[in-house]
Amino acid sequence: MRNLLILILAVMAVYGIILTVAELPPYGMPDNPVHNEVSERYINNALEDTGVLNMVTSIVLDYRAYDTMFETIVLFTAALAVVITIKTSKRKENGK
Repeated sequence: MRNLLILILAVMAVYGIILTVAELPPYGMPDNPVHNEVSERYINNALEDTGVLNMVTSIVLDYRAYDTMFETIVLFTAALAVVITIKTSKRKENGK
């Protein structure tokens, strides 16, 4: 019975993914929602707005600085949680 439930849930998940992918716009079409005025503004005004020659650096460190900072905090927290978990499990194995 449990295997049947897992199978039904897996089929439903795959069906949901297929429905979601079917609604995505075609790849490479110029009228996709990802091709909007924001990316054009970044491309056209990066040097004037930030004064940085490298466009990728200007976007990551100027336009998206807070996003990058919080992503770094999340990665650091996840790594710290892994280290704490490993050290705690080693202490329990050693009987300390």
